[in-house]
Amino acid sequence: MLPAPPASDARVQLLVKPGCHLCADAESAVEGVCAPRGQAWERVDGAAHPDLLEAYAEEVPVLFVDGVQRDFWRVDPARLARLLDAPRP
Repeated sequence: MLPAPPASDARVQLLVKPGCHLCADAESAVEGVCAPRGQAWERVDGAAHPDLLEAYAEEVPVLFVDGVQRDFWRVDPARLARLLDAPRP
């Protein structure tokens, strides 16, 4: 089983690594979906979490919503919006 992102109050977490051009694109996509909704999100620096970076090495950036992996490499803004707009259980 892959490790989960660190505990956070943010529903949305994005695992990134230094020098990753896809990570910058993913951060923009996440910000573009979260900001209009007033939804906090957290950038998880892989350098500070080597266990996560090792586990997801081939998938970074990795998007988590409510602790569940939802996307990798590229964030799908439409999918993220649907996840955030759906009623929470």
